Amino acid sequence: MGIEAELKAVVRDPEGVLKQLEQQYGAGRAEVYHDTYYDAPDGSLLGADRELRIRTVHGPDDTRTVLTYKGARVDEASGSKPEAETRVEDADAMHEIVRGLGFVPRIAFEKRCRNYGLERDGRRLLATLVRVPELDDATFIEVEAAAVTEDELASALAAVRAALAELGIQEEDLTTELYTEAVAAARRAPLPARSPRP
Repeated sequence: MGIEAELKAVVRDPEGVLKQLEQQYGAGRAEVYHDTYYDAPDGSLLGADRELRIRTVHGPDDTRTVLTYKGARVDEASGSKPEAETRVEDADAMHEIVRGLGFVPRIAFEKRCRNYGLERDGRRLLATLVRVPELDDATFIEVEAAAVTEDELASALAAVRAALAELGIQEEDLTTELYTEAVAAARRAPLPARSPRP
């Protein structure tokens, strides 16, 4: 199982970063991700820092579904994790299989993404601008590369950091908070008090 060498950051200037990406790498691919994360009923997957996800991606000309398993993070600073992923033919059947194996949906939400393929130091990278409607439409950027082994992780992350720096992303903008955690926290937040009627 390879390692997803990824860094994620809050984007302070979404329009500026988008403009840079478009100028350097051409028009990105706009896609909407529908993510469902599963866990064991006792929460043992989450408790062990592991993830099981079914993602259905709606693009401009196709729809595809991907099953992903992520192991516990191997680098605390970046949050990078071992990852195994495969495309599945039938999304409904995959959900039934996962539930039939005893896993339960933990959280589901939508991400609106624009993806760019880039290359640095001989590595293929994927840069993704992300908006999550439930997070007040805050914009994030993820840049990832594949590392075959843990020994390769440092050089993969160096390429990712360099790509982010080119886009003006600062170290202080980096975050390891998972979307699952942020969305769950947003859903627990109390609703603002209503103004009394006159």
